[in-house]
Amino acid sequence: MAFLGVACMSALVNVLYLTGSFFMLEVYDRVIPSRSVPTLVGLCVLALMLYAIQGLLELLRSRILVRIGMALDEALSGRVFDVTVRASLKGAVGGDGLMPLRDLDQLRGFLAGGGPPALFDLPWMPVYLVICFLFHPMIGAAAVFGMLVLVAATILNDRATRRPAAMSVIHSQQRNGLAEVSRRNAEALTAMGMQDRLALRWALVNRDYGLAQKRTADVAGGFGAASKVFRMALQSGVLALGAWLVIHNEATGGIIIASSILVSRALAPAELAIAHWKTFVAARQSWRRLSDLFGRLPEAPRPHALPAPERTLQVEGVSVAPPGARRIVLQEASFALQAGQGLGVIGPSASGKSTLARALVGVWTPLRGQVRLDGAALEQWAPEALGAHLGFLPQEVELFPGTVAENIARFEHGTAPDLVIEAAKAAGVHELILRLPEGYDTRLSENGTGLSAGQRQRIGLARALYRDPFLVVLDEPNSNLDAEGEAALTEAILGVRRRGGICVVIAHRPSALAALDLILMVTDGRVQAFGPKDEVLRRVLRPMQAQMAAQAASQAPSQAHPTPQAQAFAQAQAAFAQAPHQAPGGTPPRADAPPPAPVATLRESA
Repeated sequence: MAFLGVACMSALVNVLYLTGSFFMLEVYDRVIPSRSVPTLVGLCVLALMLYAIQGLLELLRSRILVRIGMALDEALSGRVFDVTVRASLKGAVGGDGLMPLRDLDQLRGFLAGGGPPALFDLPWMPVYLVICFLFHPMIGAAAVFGMLVLVAATILNDRATRRPAAMSVIHSQQRNGLAEVSRRNAEALTAMGMQDRLALRWALVNRDYGLAQKRTADVAGGFGAASKVFRMALQSGVLALGAWLVIHNEATGGIIIASSILVSRALAPAELAIAHWKTFVAARQSWRRLSDLFGRLPEAPRPHALPAPERTLQVEGVSVAPPGARRIVLQEASFALQAGQGLGVIGPSASGKSTLARALVGVWTPLRGQVRLDGAALEQWAPEALGAHLGFLPQEVELFPGTVAENIARFEHGTAPDLVIEAAKAAGVHELILRLPEGYDTRLSENGTGLSAGQRQRIGLARALYRDPFLVVLDEPNSNLDAEGEAALTEAILGVRRRGGICVVIAHRPSALAALDLILMVTDGRVQAFGPKDEVLRRVLRPMQAQMAAQAASQAPSQAHPTPQAQAFAQAQAAFAQAPHQAPGGTPPRADAPPPAPVATLRESA
């Protein structure tokens, strides 16, 4: 509807553009021959009024287009933010991952610029041509010739700028992605003397981006300059043609000036379109990319609301590959946990433990199989509803700009302070927060700059425990903790189990296993063992110990290379040695009843 209003205003503006031509025609053909000053004054007053109306309409048209851009931004910004987040989880956007936001900015900027008015004026070119023919057929023919030349220039401009503009976007993604990675890893770059090397790589990518930009600008600027010169030459040519017609008594003197102005006005929309073609091409590509991304990541339907989970977690034949990759990292994992149980996932590096953690919380969608809470697959939950029942602490804890309290409360609006303090106490971080400069109101910058890695990890644990979620997944939660932090972590895991939740801990350091009663061992992307902690560790130790002895006997110590199984053995041995020995039932999750036994035991492979 707004575009229809702009089109109507453009129609009035283009009619008013005839004011100058007809004013000159009347002055030369009426005022000068009659030497009538009142007629001249009347024409001047009328022309000024029409010019004022024209200026007002152009101002309104410009403001309406700016507001259309703002309305488009408001309508799409939420969806664009959604696909920006989801695309990063699915590997659907390269570079720094912010291209959808820049595409939206490009669309809004195009609508607020001079390109749309030129496009709305283009359909009025035939009207001006008809008036030129009414002046004289030869003047009309000259105007048609000029229009055909400019239309051909517009088509050639589009074809010539399409590829360099697309390459410019690709290089821009690479350039921004490399700059973002370097910014986030500035400490490593500086400490290891890598800054100059990365700067050289960035300079090469930036050079390619600059070359693509230069190519686009050169082509667009060349066509723009050529079209402008051609229009000016044609205007002078029409002036000469009008004089020739007057000499041969085929036109009046007023037609000389009027036709020159009218032909210039008839070709102005095409010239403006060529001048703004670069922004038009960029906006078209932005809209195409957003449409494609919206198609690949459709808005998820809102599923039926489900009750809060409180009984079981089931993993049924789950196979997972990282976003954008084809290699399956975790294959056919299956197990089940009941409320009050705690599972420790062990295994060598790159065995698929963190992949399992991401699948359990729905960050990565399994290629095959299902993760279920109380029998319902994760896909059956709305994301915001599911998030309330999950707590997740990734390996690299990211805190967001805001206060400590806002980060713990997951930026929930209207949060009761008691819930934040309760989560902090459950994570054993309440006293630590009180020692910060402004306590819970301490403002954090991006990624929690100013806090140590251990402090960020403990605040991240409090965020994971906020509102007592049923399933808590912790990926190497003690990697940056001291003895006090590890004690708080153990108590937090026990607290989850006591209240009837399920806690899954990805562990490399054996101290994280102390509060757990079940062990899942993963090697080479496959589950090797699952069951009570003491039983699994004993069962794992025997064959691993025999394998290590055979390997040591067959290889010189200086040439031996530990296999993934050997690494898993070492980890299991350390866990068995350091973790408190318990009965198969483990630490009771409740004071009045032992925890339930494992629901399922996996198929084990040697």
